[in-house]
Amino acid sequence: MDNKTKYPRHVAVIMDGNGRWARKRGLPRVQGHRAGVIALKEIVKYSRRIGLEYLTLYAFSTENWKRPELEIKNLMNLLLEYLRNELEELKTNNIKLRILGDSSQLQAEVQQQLIKAVTETANNDGMILSVAINYGGRDEIIRAVKHIVADICAGKAGIEDIDQKFFEEYLYTKGIPSPDLVIRPSGELRISNFLLWQIAYSEFWFSDCYWPDFTAEMFEKALEDYARRDRRYGGVNSAD
Repeated sequence: MDNKTKYPRHVAVIMDGNGRWARKRGLPRVQGHRAGVIALKEIVKYSRRIGLEYLTLYAFSTENWKRPELEIKNLMNLLLEYLRNELEELKTNNIKLRILGDSSQLQAEVQQQLIKAVTETANNDGMILSVAINYGGRDEIIRAVKHIVADICAGKAGIEDIDQKFFEEYLYTKGIPSPDLVIRPSGELRISNFLLWQIAYSEFWFSDCYWPDFTAEMFEKALEDYARRDRRYGGVNSAD
């Protein structure tokens, strides 16, 4: 059997290790982030080429505001650069961009560019590229609860309406299936507050390499490993 028929529909990636990659080479952290953008571009192009339906990337968490001001500034500048340079590529390749997280806390120029990119790719019906920016899984769940309470108080919904499907309509990922596979490079073995609701039954794939060294070949290896796994969702297969 061709394993590609068992590839995931949705892959989520925690892009980690840029700073350590730079430190290992005696470079400023911003160079690590810049190298990480190069890896990001390769993975996006590869995902589109193989027909992946959904790719979600963890770019900036709610906890990342604790980092030095200069590093945050450099990260936002790189985000602006990516959006400006890659927008036409996204449009040409029929990729739809979605943003997960509270972008209202970002500087005005970044917000404007995000709106522009999302708007201009809104009618694309190819791969959906979701980028988590100022995103935190716990914050997303609390936000959903607040909106549900507000709708119940306004008479738009009742307590009896609440089930998993209903709840998911209030998440940033509304309309997007949960990730089949979560990839985390850099040697860390943790979730880091990423898609806490959505990854309840996701498969995980870890690598010791830092994100800037993550290649399309490594991505393919992760997909091949996933294709050999048996997802049971709490049940059993016929051989058990």
